[in-house]
Amino acid sequence: MIETTVRTLEGGDLVAALDGLARLRLRVFEEWPYLYAGSLDYERWYLERFARAPDAVIVGAFAGDALVGAATAAPLRHEHEAFRAPFEAQGHDVGAIFYFAESVLLPAYRGRGLGHRFFDLREAHARRRGYGFATFCAVVRPADHTLRPRDYRPLDPFWQKRGYAPVSGLVTQFGWQDLDQASETDKPMQFWLKRLTD
Repeated sequence: MIETTVRTLEGGDLVAALDGLARLRLRVFEEWPYLYAGSLDYERWYLERFARAPDAVIVGAFAGDALVGAATAAPLRHEHEAFRAPFEAQGHDVGAIFYFAESVLLPAYRGRGLGHRFFDLREAHARRRGYGFATFCAVVRPADHTLRPRDYRPLDPFWQKRGYAPVSGLVTQFGWQDLDQASETDKPMQFWLKRLTD
């Protein structure tokens, strides 16, 4: 297998990676627990909006020139209202929080420590830009969902080992169409938070 390299992408390098990231998101987010039935047009719109945010970053994993994994991050204050609102309702300073959005990796490249690299480099980027906290959210699915794989292992232990914890009440609703559904429905998304500074 081709050696994998990991790079932090900003500015023009970030923009150049958007189309590859869109295709990667569509492929990986079809899997449990997202079951995402997306479109390339929506992905391009979503990612172009992300790319305009100050301090936005992509951490990309490449096998040769091919993007095989990526993790994105941007200031929470530039994210959709659905992601900002739970923090504002609890009195958090959204200007001090960096939001980690997707983290997607093709199956053949999992189990090699790339998930840790994605977090390491996004956290380092956020610290360099002066942010005191990092957050992300994860979809909450029913334990008895008919499409839940029998061998599915939640990522909670990995996130906890990284120093993140779910925060009571920091939950939003965000909508997309599932693969087994005919229309878009809202899903609960639980936020996890980590302090980046002492």
